[in-house]
Amino acid sequence: MVGRAFGACVAVAGFMCALSGAAAAQDFPDQSHFQKVTLNDRPGEPMSLAVLPDGRVLHSARTGEIRLHDPRTGTNNIVTDMKAAPQGLYQHDEEGVQGIALDPNFNQNKWVYVYYSPKLNTPSDVIGTGINEGDAPEDLRNAEDRARLAQFNGYALLSRFKWASNKLDFATEQEILRVNMSRGICCHVGGQIDFDNAGNLYLSTGDDSNPFQSAGYTPIDDRESRNPAFDARRTSGNTNDLRGKILRIRVRDDGSYFTPQGNLFRPGQAQTRPEIYAMGLRNPFRFAVNKTNGHVYIGDYSPDSSIPDPLRGPEGTGRWMILRNATNYGWPFCATPDQPYIDYDFTPDSQQSGEAFNCFAPVNDSRNNTGLRNLPQVAWPEVWYSYNTGQDLFPELFANSNGNGISPMGGPAMQKDANVSSPFRWPNVFAGQPIFYEWSRDYAKIMQLNRPNGNQLADIKHLFGGAPSQNPNIVLDNPMDMEFGPDNALYTLEYGTGYFAELPAAQLARIDYVRGGQYTPVVRATASPSAGLTAPLTVKFSSAGTVDQNGDRLRYAWDFDSNGTVDSTQANPTHTYTAKGIFEATLKVTDQTGRSASWQARVIVGNQAPQVSLSVVSTTPPFNFGDTVNYTVTITDDQPVDCARVSVAYILGHETHGHPQTSTAGCTGTISVPLDTGHAGASNLSAVFVAQYTDNPGGGETPQQGSAEVRLVPAPVPPTGQG
Repeated sequence: MVGRAFGACVAVAGFMCALSGAAAAQDFPDQSHFQKVTLNDRPGEPMSLAVLPDGRVLHSARTGEIRLHDPRTGTNNIVTDMKAAPQGLYQHDEEGVQGIALDPNFNQNKWVYVYYSPKLNTPSDVIGTGINEGDAPEDLRNAEDRARLAQFNGYALLSRFKWASNKLDFATEQEILRVNMSRGICCHVGGQIDFDNAGNLYLSTGDDSNPFQSAGYTPIDDRESRNPAFDARRTSGNTNDLRGKILRIRVRDDGSYFTPQGNLFRPGQAQTRPEIYAMGLRNPFRFAVNKTNGHVYIGDYSPDSSIPDPLRGPEGTGRWMILRNATNYGWPFCATPDQPYIDYDFTPDSQQSGEAFNCFAPVNDSRNNTGLRNLPQVAWPEVWYSYNTGQDLFPELFANSNGNGISPMGGPAMQKDANVSSPFRWPNVFAGQPIFYEWSRDYAKIMQLNRPNGNQLADIKHLFGGAPSQNPNIVLDNPMDMEFGPDNALYTLEYGTGYFAELPAAQLARIDYVRGGQYTPVVRATASPSAGLTAPLTVKFSSAGTVDQNGDRLRYAWDFDSNGTVDSTQANPTHTYTAKGIFEATLKVTDQTGRSASWQARVIVGNQAPQVSLSVVSTTPPFNFGDTVNYTVTITDDQPVDCARVSVAYILGHETHGHPQTSTAGCTGTISVPLDTGHAGASNLSAVFVAQYTDNPGGGETPQQGSAEVRLVPAPVPPTGQG
């Protein structure tokens, strides 16, 4: 490849321009003009957010809890738990609740859309058997495993529910769309939901394929003896499958749908699904639709290979696209039109490389393909980058980076609205300019588009986050979701650093533009004591740490039980709890300009959270991939301990994110850590084990959960060639 220059068309391998469309230099306010205001410091394991027209914020956790932030009171309460839905919630590897979104006419119809995995009859682990019944078989050479595989044929469900009495009304559920899933095996669920200005619904879906036995290159193992989940040609490369796609549909009043004109395949076309708008995507985890012109900004996650291999294909390549028309982006055949993967034979006695795939006329000859054999030509992304290369083309993606992972997120573009008068609104210079954010590099950039039509990428500007941060107030820690609210401020959901739990840095926040030097107060609240086994419990609350940068006089409002009623206006009050329960005491602080923020201090009366410790020892120390580990979970609790309620998950940690591989039950046991020669010994990989225990107090008290994490880093080993 050759380099590129902004504002001019520079050819790349003769096929396209890395950046095109002249654009005048554009000045965007730097991060010193913004303030990040925490809205919820305990959002569970956060996945997705949706800002209501009145400024309240729904935010979902993968484990099923849907919380509501109310800026009027500062409270954050769980208003719905999808585990209690009539169809329940399936959780294995990445599955659970994925996306949440509001209908464009929410004020009138009150529909909330959720993309989740219903429980069905999928097997789960049975304690004490010595095997994990919740894991799908990978090897199908015996009849028993072939028969058992059918039990793991499931689906993810796009449904909508009426919003009534500040919760989702399960009785109103309308099933809209089922997306087939291979359960019991990792990875890539996708699940973002958005709408365009015409009312079309867009849904992203991952390739639902296991990448961990493909040496970090393309997973196209279609042997009859293998679980089909090792072949992404059955999903992303399949015109007759909804996975690895951006879907576009129009939902009718009764919950049925039709497909608008302009999708990739016409209704009734043999061996195709008309819902497909874009195909050839690996894990388009986050995207956003420009409500003005209908363009879709997509971030597509990369495979794991850190170096190219002439016998397998290019190194891991993340991509950012502007989807303007129905398109094939090439996965699992090509990363870009000039970076094809190699058709590889996974047969153990063969393991031979064939020809490179033809990106201009790709052919899907997998035995698992149910769609067309001849596929549309592969399109170019606007941006592509790898772990350490790509700096010649897109150096801005490597500047201010907190690491070199590849986790691209397609973020929103603010829409200009003259009716918005909020003091927190972003300036109009951001209108139509999409945000690009990076999960593992912890930053946000502005993808500056050419004006006035915004069809082409013209420049990339650093916005905030990353390292070093010019503004310590704007720190991003694994940003998970972003959305502009009705006030044209940016709402963010951050996962924090860690794996599949509520992490210390996880939060819901709002990022405001600061006008006239007026800042929102920074609020902190604590409780002492914060726990007690019996009621009554008298608690002293403190607002120490609360500050206002402008030195304004502050008003304090304490809500000791988060019911929306102010219980005290003192700065440091005392309150006695007379009943058992878990109380999120909320302090809302308002300055002289009316700007307010809140913080919550948790008080637990009665059943206390269990203390969990985890010991993990390799049977052949020191640890390396391919080993079996013995684990022991020790629980200390004020309730009787039930080992059947203990779960231990193994997660393949990669950079700052993880891919859950399996989970088992019990206080003791073994977990086999698969060997992937493309990964073994890599410095950016680790084996992560997470133990969780939920107690069962009875008597109407709320169960409590504790967790512990152990991370094993393998000793480096020399590269293994092809892998």
